[in-house]
Amino acid sequence: MYLAEAAAATLTKFDPMDILMLLFTVVIFIGWVRLLMARPKKNVFAIGFATVSLAVFLFANYVMIFKVWLA
Repeated sequence: MYLAEAAAATLTKFDPMDILMLLFTVVIFIGWVRLLMARPKKNVFAIGFATVSLAVFLFANYVMIFKVWLA
């Protein structure tokens, strides 16, 4: 019975929204790379906004994976 409770407790740590967070992070990263590779003129505001967004999502993913999933 104790093992069943432990298995059920590990399942409650995962939320389907977590997959969406990871996918959004990948999409933001792809957009950020494309903005940096733009020729001939770079949109500095868009690069800055994408950098801040990517930093926020990377931090949220770090907390989600290392502090919730692996805790």
